[in-house]
Amino acid sequence: MKGNTSMRSGCTDHRADGAMKVLLVLSLDPELDSEAGERLARQLRAEIAELDVESVRPGRGGPVPDGAKGADPVALGAIVVALGASGGVFTALIETLRDWLGRSSARHRVSLTIDGDTIELERAAVAERRDPIDAYIRRHTGS
Repeated sequence: MKGNTSMRSGCTDHRADGAMKVLLVLSLDPELDSEAGERLARQLRAEIAELDVESVRPGRGGPVPDGAKGADPVALGAIVVALGASGGVFTALIETLRDWLGRSSARHRVSLTIDGDTIELERAAVAERRDPIDAYIRRHTGS
C-alpha cells in the first residue's frame, strides 16, 4: 500500500516554561509504503532525541493501535520537539534535518513551524536555500 504521509498544522503554542516547541511535519516520498514511512519517522525521532532537547514526541494521534490497518499520517508524520534555552540546539536540529534529508535519494520534505512561522526543507533545495534557512534560524534564536 502506497501513501503520502503528509500533515500540516498551525500548532503554535511554543514557549511554555522557557522551552521553544517546534512542530516538524514529515512529507515522505509517496512511493513508500506505510511500514517504511513509519520506520523513517522513528529513525528521525531517535536522531533528534540524541540532541540536547527537552523532549521529542509524535504529534497528535499517538501510536498505532494493535490490529490497525495502517498508520495514521498525523501520528506518523508529525513530531513535536521541545527545545530548552541552551544555545545551539535549534541550529543542531536544523543540521540534523539537513543531514537526514541528504542521506536519502527519496523525495522527502520536512516542514518546521514555530509560532506560526513555517519553513520547508527538501533534499535538493537544502544547499541552495542556505540563506532563507539561516534567516529562519536567526528569527528564532535571536542571533
